[in-house]
Amino acid sequence: MLKVSIIGATGYVGLELVRILSMHPETELSKLVSQSYVGKKYSDVYPSLRGVCDIECCGLDISELAKSSDLVITALPHGASKEIIPELLKHGVKVIDHSAYFRYRNTSTYETVYGGTHGQPDLQAEAVYGLPELYREQIKNANLIANPGCYPTCSILGLAPLLKSKTINPSSILISAVSGVSGAGRQENVAHSFCELESNFKAYGVTTHRHTSEIEQEISALAGKDVIISFTPHLAPFKRGMLATIHADLAEGFEKCSLDDILYIYTEFYKNENFVRVLPNGTFPEVKYVVGSNFVDIGVAIDKRLNRLVIVSALDNMLKGAAGQAVQVLNIMAGLNETTGLMFPAMQL
Repeated sequence: MLKVSIIGATGYVGLELVRILSMHPETELSKLVSQSYVGKKYSDVYPSLRGVCDIECCGLDISELAKSSDLVITALPHGASKEIIPELLKHGVKVIDHSAYFRYRNTSTYETVYGGTHGQPDLQAEAVYGLPELYREQIKNANLIANPGCYPTCSILGLAPLLKSKTINPSSILISAVSGVSGAGRQENVAHSFCELESNFKAYGVTTHRHTSEIEQEISALAGKDVIISFTPHLAPFKRGMLATIHADLAEGFEKCSLDDILYIYTEFYKNENFVRVLPNGTFPEVKYVVGSNFVDIGVAIDKRLNRLVIVSALDNMLKGAAGQAVQVLNIMAGLNETTGLMFPAMQL
């Protein structure tokens, strides 16, 4: 059994990790670190897990974590992992990190977007971006995984087949995406209170959202050149789920492509992927068909009047956009079937 500990276990991502790993046939939860609930049973923090996970939450002790863990998953705010992860790696523990700290290949990009000094370029170079559909082989032997953001996962998987096949003009990409409130994490503030969100819908981080640079990094790698995109996130009054609508011009030489041609590109690219579902002609993703699952659904249309493609992708921001993807990565690192503990359908109702 793989012994797994979670730092930041009582946030929303931590909750999903505990829920999945408590039922995972090849893992054993060892330590659940939560500075706010030291000494309290996890099932007292989250009563839905009574009789499922009654482990007592503990404080952070690197030595104890290293002794009792084969792998540690960190679900901490950006930058909070800075001091913790190097120490865990020194003790020979593998790490999957949910912060943005190790996602960037260029530390100066992180410093520009998130502020402060990175200071750990060697570890940055060692980290693997944890998107299995693109980096599976690198993930297999990695010691440090930078789990992708939810918006980047939704957007990158929607675009990857087209960028790899050079079917679209990368400089024309426009992404408009919507997330549920859980994407902001477990926090108390007026902006995320019921009265502010109920019956409301708003754009935020317009032209400034941090995930823009993360998306650009990965689609630039796929396109083989530097790409700048337009990305606008929105907040909707539902708990979880994410949907991205992506527009891009067909590249020169692909103007006469049919929708069947485009769908063939997608189905070939994702033919061996268990968690990517390419929808048939005329069918588009809906949040309720992915929420509660590790699937991402993708639908495509051609706007012949504008010679543009419209791609719609949807996922659960807490699962394929965070905790579920981390477990998918864990399975790869441990040499397990990638779907272990994850083949559950969406909660349609």
